[in-house]
Amino acid sequence: MRPTWVEVDTDAIADNLRVVRNALPQGAKVMAVVKADGYGHGAVPVAQAAIEAGAEFLGVALVEEGIALRRAGITRPILYMETLFPWQASELVEAGLTATVASFECADLLEEAAARLRRKVPVHIKVDTGMGRLGLSPSEIPALVAHVSRLPHLELEGIFTHLACAECDDDITRQQLGKFSDLLDQLKREGYDIPIAHAANSAAAMQVADSAFDMVRVGAAMYGISPNGTGPLYPGLRPALSFITKVSYVKTVCAGTTVSYGATYRCRCTETIATLPVGYADGYSRALSSKGQVILGGQRRPIVGRVCMDQTMIAVPPDVPVRVGDEVVLIGAQGSERITVEEVAAITGTISYEVVCSISKRVPRVYTGKQQGI
Repeated sequence: MRPTWVEVDTDAIADNLRVVRNALPQGAKVMAVVKADGYGHGAVPVAQAAIEAGAEFLGVALVEEGIALRRAGITRPILYMETLFPWQASELVEAGLTATVASFECADLLEEAAARLRRKVPVHIKVDTGMGRLGLSPSEIPALVAHVSRLPHLELEGIFTHLACAECDDDITRQQLGKFSDLLDQLKREGYDIPIAHAANSAAAMQVADSAFDMVRVGAAMYGISPNGTGPLYPGLRPALSFITKVSYVKTVCAGTTVSYGATYRCRCTETIATLPVGYADGYSRALSSKGQVILGGQRRPIVGRVCMDQTMIAVPPDVPVRVGDEVVLIGAQGSERITVEEVAAITGTISYEVVCSISKRVPRVYTGKQQGI
């Protein structure tokens, strides 16, 4: 019913994932990262498209995200990539999720919950090779691996690290990969042959040789957004998301008229002001005020005045026809013009990830492609 919506092309999701897979060494698995509601695209439809394209694993950041996928009928392995609080362990085990173990305490919590529920839980050990976020240092990992191996209700399935600069600093990336490789070699010498080692995100998977190990975690590339947040896409990828609205009101104003809060924009001549029913409560950033552009009638038009909570105003030349109900593209293509997520990110001083993740739940998602109608 709402005249503001997001369109998600699930065929683009699947095709992008295939592009990444084709760049990998033979046999490397793919984890489709669908945390944050699939980067704002919708976790369940994205997961279904990724599975259709061959993703062996899914990755989430909340236990609740994993439970929601299970309730949607998704049976693929789902890695919960964060550390656990005590009250989350039982829910994770009951949902059949794969756990990240970043400490001895976390391993013991999982063992207690799994024993109580008479389940066996697959776990992936988290190694901090330079991200400085979760995980133990490489020197501490062998003791943790030995501890986990002794716990009867935990299955040591994987080990992973996260690259801090894969899209921007080859030297740091190589240092991290070297630490991780050396650790894997040490564990093998000590008799631990862990089935799945993974380190690469989208940026590393597409441009860093020898980073794939046994699996890569694909997020940004799958959605057709730039892994470094503002740069160009890799060849063969295309954006999956468009953000669209319709003109809700049109008026002609004379020179000197001010527009929106704070009177920060003053018309220099007679102008047509078109109001759009979208604002920062929808995730359309206030930082676009008098800076951003939209596409109307195949042409770029400027945002004028401050973006409001629910509305945004644009200026249209008086000789250009505009009517209530005309479609306006905020992100995406219309005619030969395109506004990319990366462009919006550059204007607002952030990265593409934040732009798509910030589109609020009150904006309906419409799916096109094989998963349409979900």
